Amino acid sequence: MLSLGTIRRRFVPLVLGLLVVALIIGWIAHQSSGSKPHSAPSTTLLSVTQPASSSSTSKDTSGLGTVAYADLPSGARHTLSLVDKGGPYPYRQDGTVYQNRNRDLPIQPRGYYHEYTVVTPGSGDRGPRRIVVGRDGTAYYTADHYDTFRRVQR
Repeated sequence: MLSLGTIRRRFVPLVLGLLVVALIIGWIAHQSSGSKPHSAPSTTLLSVTQPASSSSTSKDTSGLGTVAYADLPSGARHTLSLVDKGGPYPYRQDGTVYQNRNRDLPIQPRGYYHEYTVVTPGSGDRGPRRIVVGRDGTAYYTADHYDTFRRVQR
């Protein structure tokens, strides 16, 4: 039979080692999720105006589709107005750096793009819709959690 001292000497290091591994895995998963806290940009990024034309979808020079401001869901237009005002945003993740890991958007330095939640009616969480805004004010809309993007024509 093992004594309590023997059990402690054998299992405490094992449990601590497993805890460290779990923390490292959690940290890596957190880093790769793009939810690293970041303060929202303090400058106004957009001047949102309704376009004269409301052509629904076309291609821009980067090869991405485009969407007219008027054709965005009302939640996306609301999110753009919040970005223009500098907040307040409904979710703590809003304003975090969008890392563009899959290079879906034009290549820019890290920290160039910031993402914002577009409230999805009927969703119990943040939902799949996002607005991603570049430092130059160019906005992109995704309705499918970053699978496809369209540049917003304002």
